[in-house]
Amino acid sequence: MLATPLILFTIFLALAFDFLNGFHDAANSIATIVSTRVLKPHWAVIWAAFFNFIAFLFFGLHVANTIGTGLIDPSIVNTQVILSALLGAIIWNIFTWYYGLPSSSSHALIGGLLGASITQAGLSPLQWLGISKVLIAIVLAPILGMIMGGLFMFITTRLCFYSTPARVDGWFRKLQFISSAMISLGHGSNDAQKTMGIIAILLYSANWLGDQFYVPFWVIVTCNFVIALGTFFGGWRIVKTMGMKITKLKPIGGFCAESSSSLTLLAATWLGVPVSTTHTITGSIMGVGSIYSTSAVRWGVAKNIVLAWIFTIPAAGLVAAMMWMLVGYFIPSH
Repeated sequence: MLATPLILFTIFLALAFDFLNGFHDAANSIATIVSTRVLKPHWAVIWAAFFNFIAFLFFGLHVANTIGTGLIDPSIVNTQVILSALLGAIIWNIFTWYYGLPSSSSHALIGGLLGASITQAGLSPLQWLGISKVLIAIVLAPILGMIMGGLFMFITTRLCFYSTPARVDGWFRKLQFISSAMISLGHGSNDAQKTMGIIAILLYSANWLGDQFYVPFWVIVTCNFVIALGTFFGGWRIVKTMGMKITKLKPIGGFCAESSSSLTLLAATWLGVPVSTTHTITGSIMGVGSIYSTSAVRWGVAKNIVLAWIFTIPAAGLVAAMMWMLVGYFIPSH
């Protein structure tokens, strides 16, 4: 009798995580376009939320499949595992949001899923190929974003060398609308698919999908809508960190940072890698800033961000493990 209400509650909690993901990561989509003064914050979140929502029209479900079947053996999954994973990710997200740290919601979810699964069944159900993709992406995403951001900035500044600053600002203010939209598309597709995968594996483990794992259409639309709603309300603490404290950007720098990070993010989505939007945009911003000089980047802020990246998966996993024991204590049948 308890199974169905508990599953429905867990789906609600997954959507709450999806909302927090959009709220927590809103800065990733709008930090540069806000810091360059191209759009005011309230218009920027509307712009980003719209493209978050329509992202499901353009991409497949490779990331959702990775989350659903590529990290752990689906046969060991039950409601207790998913509920504990979500609680671990949400608690860690709230903690980092409160302190203004742009940690990765994606890796918090992955850490929570791994922590709850290991507590449930040990190391044997782990899918090491999928996990290795995620771990490699943690290292490569900020590095690739930094390299591409610096390269884009170098090329564009050389191309615009003989133009007046006012003309260059005019061009790139318009181009930033496109680059920020691409980031929001990438964020909406990659991050919303993580919640899709969590809900789908929950439904599959409860035998609500039949014998074959797939992501129902209602789950796809709902997850994109909820993450867009979260983005709309925004995470203003992290907007300040991402847009102002790392480095100061002009429209040309904002365009380069957004373009390089969106290309990285969209490529990862096509490959089915649940990469962090936070990692890519932060690396790109630092890459753009470092073209002027290494002192243009506030490396102390960058250091704090890197520390948050390193601790996210194990910290969320540890919280999820504790939640697994707590959930099992109150609901031993799940």
